[in-house]
Amino acid sequence: MKIWNSITRSLAMSTLLLTVSASVALSQSADLVLCDRIAADPADPDKPAGIKGAAEIAAGDVETAIKYCRTASAGSRRAMYALGRAYAANQQPAEALAAFRKAAAKGSTSAMVELGVAYATGAGVTKDEAQARQLFAKAAEAGNPRGISNLAALGGGGSSDPVKTRALLAKGAETNAEAQYQLGLMLAEGIGGAKDDVGARALFDKAAAQGHAGALERMGAFAQTGRGGPKDAGAAKGFYEKAAALGNADAAAALKRADCPYAIKDKQGKLVTNLCF
Repeated sequence: MKIWNSITRSLAMSTLLLTVSASVALSQSADLVLCDRIAADPADPDKPAGIKGAAEIAAGDVETAIKYCRTASAGSRRAMYALGRAYAANQQPAEALAAFRKAAAKGSTSAMVELGVAYATGAGVTKDEAQARQLFAKAAEAGNPRGISNLAALGGGGSSDPVKTRALLAKGAETNAEAQYQLGLMLAEGIGGAKDDVGARALFDKAAAQGHAGALERMGAFAQTGRGGPKDAGAAKGFYEKAAALGNADAAAALKRADCPYAIKDKQGKLVTNLCF
C-alpha cells in the first residue's frame, strides 16, 4: 500500500508539474500573441506570415505593448525587437536601444537595422558610420530588405565593394522599393557591373509605382530624355509632379525648368535666373 501511495503521489506531482508548465507556456504564448498584434513590425522577417503587425504603434497601445512584449521577450527575439519599437514610440530612446541590442545579439536583423540607423545618425549613440555599415551589412547578408537598402544608401555605389552591394540589392529589389531605387541608380551609372538604362528604368518604374519619391523623379528624367525607353514629355511632367508633391527638390526644380526653359548665365557660365513664359 505504501508503494502504491508513493506511485500515486509521484504521478500526481508529475501531472501537476505538466499542468503548471503548460499554463506557463500558454501564458507566454498569449503575451507573444498580444505583443505581435499591436507591436509587430510588418517588415520584420521574423514576423509570421499570418500576423499583420503595425507600421506605427498606436499611442493608446504603447503601454500595453511594453507590458506584453517585455514578458514575451524572455523567449522571443521578435518580441524583444517589438519591445524596442514600443519604447521608441514611448519616447524612451535609451530603453529602446537596449532592447534592440539584446534582440540583435539574438539574431534579429530588424534590430540590427535599427541600431545601424542610430549609429548612422548619431541618435542616442556616438555617430559611427563604420559601425552602422557593419550592422547593415550583417542584416543584408541575412536577406533583410531594409539592411540591403540602408547599406546601399549609406555607401551607395561608392561602397568598398560595389559588386557585392549590387548583388545584395538585387535580392532586396524583389520586394523593396528603396532597394529597387538604389539598384536602379547603380545600373544607370554602371557601378558594380554593366550599365543598363533599360534595367534601371524598369526598377525605377517599380519603385515609383510604390510612391518612392526618388524613383518618381528618375522616371521623370528618363521619360523626358527617352533614356531606357520611350520619350514622353507628358509622362515626365506627371512623374515630376508626383515626386515634387512628396517633397523631392530635384523634381520641383525640373518642373520649374520646364516652365522657365531659358537660362540666363553670368560670364563664368553660372546660372543667374530662368526666363519663364
